[in-house]
This record gives sequence, C-alpha cells and structure tokens, in this order.
Amino acid sequence: MASLSGGGRARRYGRLVSTAPISSARRCSRSACGRPAIATLTYVYADQTAVLGPLATYAEPHAYDLCSEHSQRMSAPRGWEVLRLATDLSPRGPSDDDLLALANAVREAARPVAPSAPPADETGSRETARRGHLRILAPEDPAPAH
Repeated sequence: MASLSGGGRARRYGRLVSTAPISSARRCSRSACGRPAIATLTYVYADQTAVLGPLATYAEPHAYDLCSEHSQRMSAPRGWEVLRLATDLSPRGPSDDDLLALANAVREAARPVAPSAPPADETGSRETARRGHLRILAPEDPAPAH
C-alpha cells in the first residue's frame, strides 16, 4: 500500500503524497486558506442571522472556523443580519484569579490526608474491607461501660 520514500513523502497507490505532520491547531474553514482560526461563524436559520464570535472550544460540524482576514471580510446572505460578538485577539496570560486558583489547588493536593475510620452504617457495623462490589462488615465496638 504505502511505501516510504525520502523527503517526508510516501508513495501510495503509485502516487506521491505528503506525509507532513498534521497540526492540532484549528485552521480557517475557507478553501485554500491555511491560516490559524481565531473566530467561529454559525448561522441561525430561523432568525436569518449569522453570528461571528470567538473561536469555539470544540470544532462543530455546523460551524465554520475563520482566520482574522476572513472574519473581517465575512458577509451574510442578502436580508440576513450579521451579529459580531466582541473578540479580543490580544494574547493574554493567566489572570490573578487563575493564579490564585492554581496555588490553592497545589496547596490542597500537597496537604496530607489523615486516615479516618469508616463511618458506621445504620445497622451498627462498619466496612473493614472491599473486594470488588462486595463489602466486609465488622460489628461496631461497643463503648466500655463504667
């Protein structure tokens, strides 16, 4: 089927095809455009509205990812409204809240956990061991009488 020939190309069914690695970054949906996507375009057919907003978290089959050039030049069909949601294209570092949450998570993960006896259930026994879905129960020790 495929045989490697040098130079990052493979011979597949008698034709040379590129074996360049595929980037995990999302690219513009417009044909012949390889620029990175920065915005997502969706259509709301019931309202005849085209919504252009920040890049969606996940690629959706009914949405179109656009680069900065195509998102600026985008137009909608005649009679449709274009709704452009504010997008901030400047790269941002983590906010103070992000850093505080990260520091708290690290502190919580580093804190040792004190082992505790399993609580007694309503029958007066407590779980001492587990094997799969089965539990081994031991009777609760009665308090010594004085």
